[in-house]
Amino acid sequence: MTLEEYLAVPYVLTIEAVQGPDGEWYRRACYRELPGCVGEAATPEEAIARLEAAREAYIRERLTRGEPIPVPRPPLRDRLAARSAP
Repeated sequence: MTLEEYLAVPYVLTIEAVQGPDGEWYRRACYRELPGCVGEAATPEEAIARLEAAREAYIRERLTRGEPIPVPRPPLRDRLAARSAP
């Protein structure tokens, strides 16, 4: 699969509120199929944006090293088309 195909894979996003050691609450977003791929922030939107950046970096790194990338479902064709459009 190509980078674009891997980036179009529809992973299941999980988000939860977590209390930090300082007592403040923050949001943690993750894709359980991608170990260590997490985004944390004060708001859900920020956590998801950080998670997306982490997901892309995770996929690029593993492709570069020739390591397998978990693919729980086929890529979304609509997302693939949107990425290849000018």
